[in-house]
Amino acid sequence: METKGKTKFLSVWHNVKYSWALKPKTSFSRNSPVLLLGKCYHFKAEEDEGQTEACREASDEEGVMGNVEDFRRDFGSRIWLTYREEFPPLPGSSLTSDCGWGCMLRAGQMMLAQALLLHFLGRDWTWSGAMSLQPLDTETWTTSAAKRLVASLESSLQASPGPSDPVVSQRQVAGSGEEAGVHTDGGFHRTLVSWFGDSPSAQFGLHRMVRLGLAMGKRAGEWYGPAVVAHILKKAVEEARDPCLAGISSYVSQDCTVYSADVIDSHKASASAPASASPDSRAVIILVPVRLGGEKTNPDYFNLAKSFLSLDYCIGIIGGKPKQACYFVGFQDDSLIYMDPHYCQSFVDVSTSDFPLQSFHCPSPKKMPFTKMDPSCTFGFYSRSAQDFERIKHELTELLQPSAKEKYPAFIFVQGHGRDYDLSASLSPEKREWPFIRDPRRSGSTVGDFVLL
Repeated sequence: METKGKTKFLSVWHNVKYSWALKPKTSFSRNSPVLLLGKCYHFKAEEDEGQTEACREASDEEGVMGNVEDFRRDFGSRIWLTYREEFPPLPGSSLTSDCGWGCMLRAGQMMLAQALLLHFLGRDWTWSGAMSLQPLDTETWTTSAAKRLVASLESSLQASPGPSDPVVSQRQVAGSGEEAGVHTDGGFHRTLVSWFGDSPSAQFGLHRMVRLGLAMGKRAGEWYGPAVVAHILKKAVEEARDPCLAGISSYVSQDCTVYSADVIDSHKASASAPASASPDSRAVIILVPVRLGGEKTNPDYFNLAKSFLSLDYCIGIIGGKPKQACYFVGFQDDSLIYMDPHYCQSFVDVSTSDFPLQSFHCPSPKKMPFTKMDPSCTFGFYSRSAQDFERIKHELTELLQPSAKEKYPAFIFVQGHGRDYDLSASLSPEKREWPFIRDPRRSGSTVGDFVLL
């Protein structure tokens, strides 16, 4: 009984903590370009005709020049997935919220969502409601959080859950009304978001991720590292049942090595594909778990991360800073731009035809110095075809060439299949592909693990 009460109190505390953990507005320089998943934006005033060399180079490489409004529209169109509460219990547990522990899973979901946006809608797609997103309001969030805290504690003191009214945040109520005029984006954007709903039936929802994690010894309520999440995403894509998803697969590198023949095989159409499908008709999400240093990220890798985030086929980086996971989508100067999953929002039933979309799009980006970046992370890339992969492999190999200071590249490409080089056939597939996945039987943790807040 005491344990139950403690669990409930921690759950309530996390819900409140992440409902009002709002930060000051993010500041951007007008003198430096901003890179967002392969697109370049400059915030200089219109009368300033000068532009930096970095942005000019990005423009020459098919990056997109733009102003503040264009950046806001682009950033606001990315899918934002955060902590939620009051959803159906997760597999193998009684948890109905992921506050305080699910941030890496949410970051992985956001990376996968970006890959699907690229696959189905293209990099130039933007959501018509992006410009109507409102900044997160501290008073609204703290008020609703306090009400939830009081109600939950009262229920606990009564020693019985008791009936409770469903919680709907004020922000979501407002969002529903604001969206009345922006539902003309077409149904597919809404369908894509619904795949990430917090219900057992959602293709890439938290319930599916947790169920797949159970096979790796990870349970709901535990922390997940970026390498583990990469394997969970791969399995989720492999098991996806929606016919729309038959044209996409996923590949996770092995020991910081991308085996080209394995990626080419992943591009080949599955047995269930239509007879008219071309032999390499499937797109591939390439996930590369890496460790960029020891206790801290080696500064020599900062420029590499910048180079990757400047590519239009990069789908971002899942990682974070010590104790917090996030989804990196861009940079300006020496700061990473990221989407933060550490906000607790109310459950949204995505099975309805007109569920509100506002809470799935982030109104404000966050920035973090590269020096605070945790060395354990996973890079993501999207390859549309086998021919596309050959180009990607060539470009990334050029970028991965070690500088004079670096001894080793972050990862490498080699010809052939992984099994051709396999010296550890007795290991499980997960351990063979990535040696830093934590053995659930070990009580200790590795330097690459993320701890709970």
